[in-house]
Amino acid sequence: MNRLAGVTSPYLLQHADNPVDWWPWGPEAFEEAKRRDVPVLLSVGYSACHWCHVMAHESFEDETVADYLNAHFVPVKVDREERPDVDAVYMEAVQAATGHGGWPMTVFLTPDAEPFYFGTYFPPEPRHGSPSFQQVLEGVTAAWTDRRDEVAEVAGRIVADLAGRSLVHGGDGVPGESEVAQALLGLTREYDEQHGGFGGAPKFPPAMVVEFLLRHYARTGAEGALQMAADTCTAMARGGIYDQLGGGFARYSVDREWIVPHFEKMLYDNALLCRVYAHLWRTTGSDEARRIALETADFMVRELRTAEGGFASALDADSEDAEGKHVEGAFYVWTPAQLREVLGEDDAAFAAAYFGVTEEGTFEEGASVLRPAGDAGPVDAARVAGVRARLLAARDERPHPGRDDKVVAAWNGLAIAALAETGAYFDRPDLVERATEAADLLVRVHLGEVARLTRTSKDGRAGDNAGVLEDYGDVAEGFLALAAVTGEGAWLEFAGFLLDIVLEQFTGEGGQLYDTAHDAEQLIRRPQDPTDSATPSGWTAAAGALLSYAAYTGSEAHRTAAEGALGVVKALGPRVPRFVGWGLAVAEALLDGPREVAVAGPVGGELHRTALLGRAPGAVVAVGEGPGAGAEFPLLVDRPLLGGEPTAYVCRHFVCDAPTMDAGELAAKLGG
Repeated sequence: MNRLAGVTSPYLLQHADNPVDWWPWGPEAFEEAKRRDVPVLLSVGYSACHWCHVMAHESFEDETVADYLNAHFVPVKVDREERPDVDAVYMEAVQAATGHGGWPMTVFLTPDAEPFYFGTYFPPEPRHGSPSFQQVLEGVTAAWTDRRDEVAEVAGRIVADLAGRSLVHGGDGVPGESEVAQALLGLTREYDEQHGGFGGAPKFPPAMVVEFLLRHYARTGAEGALQMAADTCTAMARGGIYDQLGGGFARYSVDREWIVPHFEKMLYDNALLCRVYAHLWRTTGSDEARRIALETADFMVRELRTAEGGFASALDADSEDAEGKHVEGAFYVWTPAQLREVLGEDDAAFAAAYFGVTEEGTFEEGASVLRPAGDAGPVDAARVAGVRARLLAARDERPHPGRDDKVVAAWNGLAIAALAETGAYFDRPDLVERATEAADLLVRVHLGEVARLTRTSKDGRAGDNAGVLEDYGDVAEGFLALAAVTGEGAWLEFAGFLLDIVLEQFTGEGGQLYDTAHDAEQLIRRPQDPTDSATPSGWTAAAGALLSYAAYTGSEAHRTAAEGALGVVKALGPRVPRFVGWGLAVAEALLDGPREVAVAGPVGGELHRTALLGRAPGAVVAVGEGPGAGAEFPLLVDRPLLGGEPTAYVCRHFVCDAPTMDAGELAAKLGG
């Protein structure tokens, strides 16, 4: 019996009609494996994963494969976005055993949840040196039946190896100028001067590294850091990784030139990049950065916002083509003939030249990914806008990619921060309202009555899985950004509530952090990963929010916790700067203070806006007026209006500048 029908995960629901007798992760599945004396097949994926869909169609929808699987295993399906702890523990084992990882992840476990055989995608027949999935199932069954002692030995060795990997601290003290300089040098060595970004193919959008570079420039004036940040953002904005019609970014580029994306669109990428482009505009005044920030914000609101006010996780890479087949990128790519059908001969020729659409194509089967061609020369902006609008309208008639409507707390926290700041910078109160509505949903549904964060929700119903460290860190970050923009101290209070839980439930000795709470389900290893990947790690997200909250409140406990957590950045920053970008950005805030800005005056007034546009790394902004302002924001205590006029106070390192009523003077104080 397939047991996935009642779950909230859209990914698991995609498998609810499989002939495989899937179980969700839980003790009941492992009890069943013990009762039957069979191994567990753990299959981990997510709804926007192309190869997850492929393996599902090839193997999990096949009656013969399902019959064998059901007879010899207890099959367990996990949504990695709902259970990042389960995913992290077994992915670490896969990578240690095979040297690589990815999704779908296929792991065979003992009934005690100990892994003993690993893989990712297995084809339906032997291919390129890889066995078929059926062969793998038969081989594992034979090992389990005939060589049980060997299986137990392998499983025990793997578990012992994982247990020995626990981090203690990562470094002595906080990262200083030396570590930051070494990190910058390391990034310079890996920088792609020709195409922007870092490393080769596949190339991922380095949002958190760009944030570090912008903060480093603001603090030190290092032009090279700004150049890498700006050129990378320009290359991405003009590449196929950016949706030139509808806005928003794809997950990554399969090539180093940013031409052909892997077409899935993730909330976290777009939230992080929206914020980065807004910060790039704040630094340089670039019109292109402003446009990309706003278009990405509008994409998130238009395509990912749920009926309850939160933001859905992802759009699939695949959709139906003209023949009704599910094909990767079908929604986004164009042929010259399709351009002519929509635009007519003249405008189609213009669009083909401008967007680089050729008869040969840049993707598959003669189709091209739209991207502004570098050699198009001067163009008529009005004509481009008209062509873009007509193509967008025509594309909207195509079958749309599927949407994962699951609301993930951490990623919504990132979206709240991005939308709040973008709305404030560009006088778009509607974006601030959308951020506030998402924050309300997190408080109402994800916190609810239990006073602990739930990882996910769907259709306004909280899921069953506890929030992990990244949920607490990113949601606190979003609430703090919302507090700065709206002047509503309740968001500061909610952030403090979440961060107190971080101190109580996720913190070990010496400043180390764990991805799961002390009272969470005990897996074969307690996950603990300080490296940033597609999103800030829970470790660095918490460090940033703790530091900001300490600046707002003067809490020594929260600052001490932030500094303890940043010890790992001191160790990792010089060695692997690409994989601790957010940690380095937080380190820049620590090196700068961060600055504490109290604006005694109206929300949205000139001084408030000037404070929000200040480039000082990680500066916190409190705004309010009247006798109750200090109750909402401790920074506003004893900060009166001078002469009845709005007044700004700037402090750092326990030293305060003279108060000012002049926006130009305030801007100079926050220029970095």
